[in-house]
Amino acid sequence: GVNYVGTKISDYTTLPGIEPPIHYWVPSIAPSGMAFISSNVYPEWKGNLLVGSLKFQYVSRCVLDGKKVIKEEKILEGLGRVRSLEQGPDGYIYVGIENLGIVKLLPEN
Repeated sequence: GVNYVGTKISDYTTLPGIEPPIHYWVPSIAPSGMAFISSNVYPEWKGNLLVGSLKFQYVSRCVLDGKKVIKEEKILEGLGRVRSLEQGPDGYIYVGIENLGIVKLLPEN
């Protein structure tokens, strides 16, 4: 990773006793917020993972096969820096976007 001032955080990509990530982005998307979709509101997305991107201003829909990401789709591109993602008690996904507010994802019918 890189600090905000541009310096490297560390030269190490792995160390003893640290579990490696199952997925990562190069360059980093500056992940911000994550939601596992367990709701029946989005039947095609159930079991997927949504991850927000501060840097590139989108939400990555990650299709999982066990612990492996087998496909990614960018959604909500260009609306602003994604700050948070939550699946609400009503089953809908809510996305906090900088300078825009809270966006509710509606399923396609």
